[in-house]
Amino acid sequence: MILLYIILAIIAGLLFHGIHRKVIARIQTRPGPPIWQEFLHVMKFSFKQTWIPKTASKVLFVAIVPAVIAIWAGALYVLLTGGSLLIIFGVYLLHKITEHGLGLSSGSPYGKFGAIRSVLSAASEIPLIASIAGIYFITGSLMINDIVAYQAANGMLLITALPIALAMYVIILSKVPYSPFGIIEAKEIVSGNKTEHFGAFRAGLEIGFALKTFVLLAVFVTVFIGAMPFWMLLAATLILLMTMSFICALTPMLSPYDAVTIQIGVIIIVIVYMAFMAVFGGMP
Repeated sequence: MILLYIILAIIAGLLFHGIHRKVIARIQTRPGPPIWQEFLHVMKFSFKQTWIPKTASKVLFVAIVPAVIAIWAGALYVLLTGGSLLIIFGVYLLHKITEHGLGLSSGSPYGKFGAIRSVLSAASEIPLIASIAGIYFITGSLMINDIVAYQAANGMLLITALPIALAMYVIILSKVPYSPFGIIEAKEIVSGNKTEHFGAFRAGLEIGFALKTFVLLAVFVTVFIGAMPFWMLLAATLILLMTMSFICALTPMLSPYDAVTIQIGVIIIVIVYMAFMAVFGGMP
């Protein structure tokens, strides 16, 4: 059953990426590719010739691809079983390591620039820590089942803890394709840390990143809105992604400095909110 959900999540993630591109194109008055374009990309890369660059660290270059898929499949399992949000946070940290390793493994200067930027972006993604801390202070638990039960009794965290939801929203926004925070894959460094991964390796990465997108969106919906049937979860995650599509379409790529500065501002908002709630007795 879990395997079925993983397959459905991959299909949904690839379709979401296609819809995301289509919405961005329409907002920018372009026709855009068909929404199934990402499926075509995966099939295209799967049948292209695959080899490993001479400058690459062969073991790392190959192993990083199944690692990306495996960690997000594990995160989906945690979400479906109502496990700890802390484990999903750990998966996110592992993903940052894979981003860095992905860039360094090829030996390409473009990949190395992407790897360096992944370290810089990690410093700017502290809002995730603030979000998780805020959720614990409000609900008294990091178990997803407990958070869902808290919302059933006290209302959606999206309303009662809006600044914390905003911080998590910014984190997910930084991970969707064409994000203004997507400094790791900026055009001035070609494809960044993915530049030298092509053929079947790129197909595997696209599958892993599609799974990542769906899991992050689903975590946001579950944690800040509540539990729902799978088909409703698909609809809610798609609506959430489309709000991000508007931001991606209307906002230019930020410089690394600006990306860090904005996310530090989000951290300050969350800290002020948590201090306010603590002083006025809004936390358990």
